[in-house]
Amino acid sequence: MATIKDIASAAGVSISTVSRILNLDKTLNVSEDTRKKVLSIAEEMNYVTIKERKSKLKNHTIGIICSFTEVKELNDPYFLSIRMTIEKKCIEDNIDFKSLYYTKILNDDTSNYKGLDGIIAIGIFQDDEIKKLRELSQNIVFIDSSPDEWEFDSIVVDLKYGVRKALEYLYSLGHKDIGYIGAKVIPHNNNNNGVELVNYREATYKDFMNEIDNLNDNWIFKGDFTPEDGYNLMSKALNLNNIPSAFFIASDPMAIGAYKAIQENGYKIPDDISIVGFDDIATAQYLSPSLTTVKVFTDFMGETALNTLIERIKDERSLSKKIVLPVKLIIRDSCKLV
Repeated sequence: MATIKDIASAAGVSISTVSRILNLDKTLNVSEDTRKKVLSIAEEMNYVTIKERKSKLKNHTIGIICSFTEVKELNDPYFLSIRMTIEKKCIEDNIDFKSLYYTKILNDDTSNYKGLDGIIAIGIFQDDEIKKLRELSQNIVFIDSSPDEWEFDSIVVDLKYGVRKALEYLYSLGHKDIGYIGAKVIPHNNNNNGVELVNYREATYKDFMNEIDNLNDNWIFKGDFTPEDGYNLMSKALNLNNIPSAFFIASDPMAIGAYKAIQENGYKIPDDISIVGFDDIATAQYLSPSLTTVKVFTDFMGETALNTLIERIKDERSLSKKIVLPVKLIIRDSCKLV
């Protein structure tokens, strides 16, 4: 393939002169004969610009597959942010993509989605679902779960660190009676003989409360990561005889529901109950009072997943990666010293 250097040599001019002529630089002071000569030689040598070369490269086509429904995604900006970041990066990098909800693939003939170079799978998938994903592509990156770190790449966050920082913060404010509102443990059959997945948020909470010798199972409430369950579970918690002075809530959407339950029952945040959430969705800073929460960098998760997938496709890498991304406690106004 001809280069600018080749054209410069054949035309008897400098490389910079050739570059400026090919880029149609009208400020270049050269004769019209020289300009025509360079363009003629470039045409004879079939010179292709870098921009044209890039446009002729094979575009990758990837699938962005969510384990949840469209309605659930709309109710949880955490997942929506991850998907939108991946789609935006695909557009910027000229990567073709298909965004799908797993329920659609489950009900459709997978032949409709053949030809994918790779898949980014967001959420938690069961064994039979993973098997179906593998029918579409062998290159799969999981976000927010790591079903088999020897076979698949995965992008997860440091849940243990995040939960512990939240609980340590509450404890530093004098809170020892700390409740937990989170999600139910999800049954899974992948490489663990039917044993349930570890819920690191809940497990870390229990470990911490045991360390301060104050674990109380009556303070643990579990449902789904939705505002509705946050509201319902907090409503139950407020019926306790000994209501905790603080709650760690495992997702911001649940915390939003909990806010409503607390306020409807005549309590105030943080005067009566301190709250720490998890995710730092956009709404968190606009709640009243603004929510102290653990920030998950969803944009970085999406970008890292896409970069990891493209790298695996290009390099045909066989050894998998498990990338654990950091989280950060964001202190706002929903907690109080006791």
